[in-house]
Amino acid sequence: MGRQINNFGRFYLAIRAMNPIGDRDEVKRSLVWQYTNGRTDSLREMTREEYDRCCAELERLYGHREELRKERSATLKLMQRMGVDTTDWGRINALCEHTRIIGKEFAWITAEEHRELRVKLRIIERKGGLRANPGEARKAPPAPCRKAVSKPKTITFNINNITGIA
Repeated sequence: MGRQINNFGRFYLAIRAMNPIGDRDEVKRSLVWQYTNGRTDSLREMTREEYDRCCAELERLYGHREELRKERSATLKLMQRMGVDTTDWGRINALCEHTRIIGKEFAWITAEEHRELRVKLRIIERKGGLRANPGEARKAPPAPCRKAVSKPKTITFNINNITGIA
């Protein structure tokens, strides 16, 4: 048998996130029975591999759902503020699938990646936002105005045409 499990906090946190209807002990026994393939219904008798597989599956299904929903909502709100039409999933996915942004469809972005995505979007927003046409070049700032330095003017006279010289 592998290492003994001493702390069941991860399991109970995942069960709490499930928000089961009915008796939690019955739900616990049912889950343990399922993940041990009917070998036992005692949490203490689970192997480390069974426990880790059970907790990972529960966290994937229930534990991060609310967090992910909040992260997606915050990302969509920022995109909307930047001028992205958030009612058009094609535009949202086109933005997210760009390799410099996140490189995957919006639906497959994890909660952690949403936080990273918002950092990138804020940087883009600070630098002037998204351009309507991707090919549109950013205008260079106007060059500082310099005073034109004029050369001294010289006046030339034809001495041969001047009369009255003695």
